[in-house]
Amino acid sequence: MYEVRVNTDFAAAHFLRDYNGKCERLHGHNYKVYVHVKGSVLNEGGMLLDFSKLKDGLKQVTGKLDHTNLNDIQWFDQNPSAERIAFYIYSALIEILPELKKTDGKQPWLYAVDVFETDTNRARYTCD
Repeated sequence: MYEVRVNTDFAAAHFLRDYNGKCERLHGHNYKVYVHVKGSVLNEGGMLLDFSKLKDGLKQVTGKLDHTNLNDIQWFDQNPSAERIAFYIYSALIEILPELKKTDGKQPWLYAVDVFETDTNRARYTCD
């Protein structure tokens, strides 16, 4: 099995409803995002997937989140947790790059999206 990963970052504000702590107040993060693609078949060029294609798609998705209040984005239903952000990025990437939707497990598929709020706090969404 092969795996490739690209990453980017974005800055955004949010607050969490029903948290009962300081994160209920508006605050911001410099998010780091890592996306992982897996597959067992390489293309004619010996690559699983062109890095630039994946990176361009990721930047397109995170560009819509950068320097926003994530609570203003209807998709998050006023509760943009790191877990929901990871799933949002996964879903948006699949729309942009539908060929990365898992089919047979051999062709490249978008396997995981990691969202770091800090260097030590990560949420991950996977498609096994």
